[in-house]
Amino acid sequence: MITWGSRFAVAKKRKGRWTIARRVVQIVVAILFFVPLSAAGWSALGLGFSSPEEPLATPSGFAWWGSLSSSHLFGLDLLDPFAALQVTAAAKSVAFAGLAWALPVLVAYGMVRGRAFCGWACPVNLLCEFVDWLRGKLGIAVRERAVPRKAKVGIAAAVLALSAVCSVPVFELVNPISAVNKAVLFGSFAGVFTLAAIVFAELFWAHRVWCRALCPLGGMYETLGCVGLVSVKIDHDLCVHCGACQAACLCDPEILDDVLSGKAGRVVAGDCMLCGKCVDVCPYSALKIGFALPRHPEL
Repeated sequence: MITWGSRFAVAKKRKGRWTIARRVVQIVVAILFFVPLSAAGWSALGLGFSSPEEPLATPSGFAWWGSLSSSHLFGLDLLDPFAALQVTAAAKSVAFAGLAWALPVLVAYGMVRGRAFCGWACPVNLLCEFVDWLRGKLGIAVRERAVPRKAKVGIAAAVLALSAVCSVPVFELVNPISAVNKAVLFGSFAGVFTLAAIVFAELFWAHRVWCRALCPLGGMYETLGCVGLVSVKIDHDLCVHCGACQAACLCDPEILDDVLSGKAGRVVAGDCMLCGKCVDVCPYSALKIGFALPRHPEL
């Protein structure tokens, strides 16, 4: 017979497994885009190791190269879907090639859950988690929710409208995700000021404010997130409503309200990025990540 005490012991042993897996994926993603440049003789800041007289090999000759905004993977060109939409808006015409390159990315994350990109691949999320840790070490208290989490959907729409007006992909000029990749890989520091502003806001203004409420890319993926086939699911018989999951949530504690109140058997909010932190901290293993059909929110 399994007692509550034994369940707690099992949960303690399994604690952190999703976070560890996510860290591994985040590191692998970062390394994946660095290897071709290194192998071609480029340094981390886009400077060549070879002498000026010897031309550097182009990284495009490798099986994969690029960044999270635009990349080439085993013969397939891939483009960030939000960047493709901005280009389409800026050009005021349908960029079929760009949309075609964005489609595999859109389908892949759409099949899982849109904001899985934010939880598992985005380097800004990793940076914000470090800021969380640093804020705790420094004892700095900030507001939990300074801006409504739905604001990022409106910001995404505004970015597309502004791109059309200015005829320029506006967010790409200050994209902090591109800033991380381009600074490490190519020596370009466009968007670094955005990163600095994010760190400042996270430290002194509000908890997770960029990822939760301001990032337009997160807003686009939120609209896609409600159709994903993978969700955080709950066993109501095991839940004791301790609140640990809400305290750990990287997205927004309120996305867990329906499952904790018994109205739903899984997290249906498009905001969920499947980070697994709520699963890791649950002392009674009441939460798990698994498949659930979008048309059956009660599952």
